[in-house]
This record gives sequence, C-alpha cells and structure tokens, in this order.
Amino acid sequence: MKFFFYCLTFLCFTFVSAQEDKNPFTIDANYFYGTILEHNPDIAHLITEHQTGAIISFNQKTFGKNAWESRFNYPDYGASFVYQDMKNDFLGENYGLYAHFNFYFLNRNLKFRIAQGIAYTTNPYDKVNNYRNNAYGSDLLSSTYLQLNYDKQNIFKGFGLQGGVSVIHYSNANFRAPNNSTNTFTFNVGATYMFGYDAQPDYIASTEARYFKEKIKYNLVFRSGINESDVNNSGQYPFYILSAYADKRLNRKTAVQVGTDVFFSTFLKELIKYYAVAFPEDQVSGDEDYKRVGIFVGHELFINKMSLITQLGYYVYYPYDFEGRIYNRIGLKRYFGDKIFAAITLKSHAAKAEGVEFGIGIRL
Repeated sequence: MKFFFYCLTFLCFTFVSAQEDKNPFTIDANYFYGTILEHNPDIAHLITEHQTGAIISFNQKTFGKNAWESRFNYPDYGASFVYQDMKNDFLGENYGLYAHFNFYFLNRNLKFRIAQGIAYTTNPYDKVNNYRNNAYGSDLLSSTYLQLNYDKQNIFKGFGLQGGVSVIHYSNANFRAPNNSTNTFTFNVGATYMFGYDAQPDYIASTEARYFKEKIKYNLVFRSGINESDVNNSGQYPFYILSAYADKRLNRKTAVQVGTDVFFSTFLKELIKYYAVAFPEDQVSGDEDYKRVGIFVGHELFINKMSLITQLGYYVYYPYDFEGRIYNRIGLKRYFGDKIFAAITLKSHAAKAEGVEFGIGIRL
C-alpha cells in the first residue's frame, strides 16, 4: 500500500508541473527484474534472489524552442520515481526520486536515459540489529540509474510500448560507513502515454552558426562536505577542497579542462591517528600530513544551464597512502548567469567513493 501511495503522489506532482509547458509530455511505467552485480566479494552474502521493482516517470518533450534542444536531438527532461525490492532481509526496500534526461537515437526509436537522485532504504546498517548490511551505512543514499530502451511512442492514440535494460546504483558516497554499495542490472518492460499526442508541434531546426569561439576561461571553486573512513563508527568529519583550473570550449557542447586541487580531508587526519595506535605493524607514525595536492584534466558537457563534468587527477603531494594516487570526479554544474555556478560532484578512487562534494565557483 505504501508503494502505491508514493506512486500516486508522484503522478499528481508531475501532472501539475506539466501544465506549465504547452509541449506534449509523456508518463511511462516500467516493471523490472534483475540481479545485484557482485562488484565486491564483501557483498556476496547480500545477493540471494532476483530483485524486482518499478520505474515511473514524467518526461517533458522538447521541439527546439531553445537552441540547446536541437543540439542534442530534442531530448526529454523529467523526473522519476523508483521502487526496488532488494529481495534480502538485510537490505530491505529502496525508494528513490530522480531528475533525468532522455536522449534519442536511431530515428528516435532508441532512448538512453541518465538519472541522478536520492533514495531512502528501509533497513540500513546497524551495529546491533543489522550488522550484516555492509552495503548501506545510512538510510539516505545517493543513487544513479542508466536505462537503454527500445521506445515506440504513440502507437495508438497516445499509447506506446518500451523495453530494454537498466543499471541502478545505490551508495552513500562514504557519508557514513559502511559503504560497499550495490549495482543492479535489470531487464525492464513498460508502457507510455503521451498527453497532447494529437497536437505535436514540428521540430525547429537549429539556426546557430556552426563555428563557435570562446577565450580560455579561468575557474575558482570551493567544495565541502562530510564523510567517514571505512572504519565503522569512526565518526564523520568535514572536508574542504580548493580548486583552480582553466577550460577551453571546443564547441557549443564541450570544453576541456586542466587544473589543480588542494584537499583538506579531516577524516584522513583521524584515520592516520587510528592506524598509528591500532596497527603499529603498518609503521604509521601518526605525524603524517593529511593534506593532499592533485593535478587533473577534465571534460565538460554543456546542456542548457546545466553541465556534466568528468575529471581524472593525480596526487603530486601525497604524504599518506590512501586508496592510491589516481582519483576521479564526476558530477553536475548549474550556471547562474555567465560566471557563477554551483556543483554537486562525487570524488572517487576508481569505483571507491570518498565523498560527495558541494561546491560553488566562478568562471572568469
């Protein structure tokens, strides 16, 4: 019953929101069946049965009214609700809300969706009552899902069918330990309905000049957040990151970046003290510097006022060995005017998350 209540609330919200735009929009519902991928042997005991669930989505269609829409072949943007039964008593059930984009290929019959949001899990780790759940250390999780569907819309009076595969990721990004996370690979099948199917406007072709030029821009960013080491119940501590980088737009969609980060991760300061006392055989003195300095290269994909950033870095100042010298960052930026932006990014070492970073910056 709780699941259907959430679905009803979501549908009402998205229907009211859709009235703000006269373009047609769609509602779709997918049932999925899948399995948790064993990306880490530490979660093998949590993979017991095939997972099931549903994805319900609102999709606002675009037709080229704004220039960015034609650049990306008229994508959809919208919101999703995901319910997943993890089919394991230690994991419970997950409920997630997401923002997403749909990108179309093959004469608009193939749809790729990328979605980012937050999920609530009903049975997180507890050192007394649920110590076997080493995947989710908190009840609120960062979640991403990717979906690739063959999508045939408006087959008959607005109704359509779709089917394909999805990957659903849950992690708290080391906000609280433990955080081994889960990745679920699913097969999904569903139906769509298009509101305004009989009044679709024509797609507006781009009138932008093909050649685009912009000078090198210089960026300053301050990022912060809270995280915890992999030692359960070791405590949450703030971190601070100062970044400076230059970027060069190659075209209207993309830019390349090069820059440096300075990391002040206070959880690492406490971890060094812990290992110096608890594991003297590791020859940690306790006086090692917890600060790190990295250099990175990156890429930025511009989508309207949003952008997707990916960066790969290397620590040039690395006094204490933690997860290796190579790090990566992926996330979203939102511009407010031409210079000021906010960002939410995930910093990792390969697939091992270190923290979710909330940042504010300026592009000059």
